[in-house]
Amino acid sequence: MADKPQWLIREDASVSVLVALALRQALGIRAPDDLPSLRELPVRAPDASDVDPDLEKQWREYWDMTVEPRAHPSGVPLELVDGFDTLVALPATGAEKLASAITPHAESAMRFASAAHDRYLSSIRSSMGTRTATGTTNGESYRAYASAIAEFERDIGRRAHSFELNVQVLPFSQRGIWWIGALTVAVTDGLRRDVVSFDSAIRPIIAELA
Repeated sequence: MADKPQWLIREDASVSVLVALALRQALGIRAPDDLPSLRELPVRAPDASDVDPDLEKQWREYWDMTVEPRAHPSGVPLELVDGFDTLVALPATGAEKLASAITPHAESAMRFASAAHDRYLSSIRSSMGTRTATGTTNGESYRAYASAIAEFERDIGRRAHSFELNVQVLPFSQRGIWWIGALTVAVTDGLRRDVVSFDSAIRPIIAELA
């Protein structure tokens, strides 16, 4: 087993990621440019004034730390922001503008993120379970990823190399899949529920890693 390729896939609709995206929308931040807006939340008008570049930079650094904290550690101690429980921690220095800007949106962002996370859990609750050996994820998800990996292996004519992938299932307004970190993708919840379309969408992602 020690020489057998291993893959690890974690699937979630992280409350922390959902909060960060809700704050992005509330502040009118467009970065990352390719990510669509969230459903059920107001969208900034196209002709609205540009966001303060410092605010956008601070949010982007917070976003990177939220999506892949191990790959983006803070160079200074982190401090929790009031109103966000333990879900938002910003650098003690260098993020003052962002901390001030997001505080008024704490209640609405937390409420949205909690509801979206609960909907995700409800969609998989009937198939919860843990599968290990060549991979780890919840039961229903395991079958979806295992199928895509098996197809990749048949197409390429070899076993998949060991790899790690994080998948965030999010309520975006547009259907698709996007890289949001070195080992993390975001997929629209509707696409994730479409077995055939999701299999086609996730296969190129697996091919990049495996």
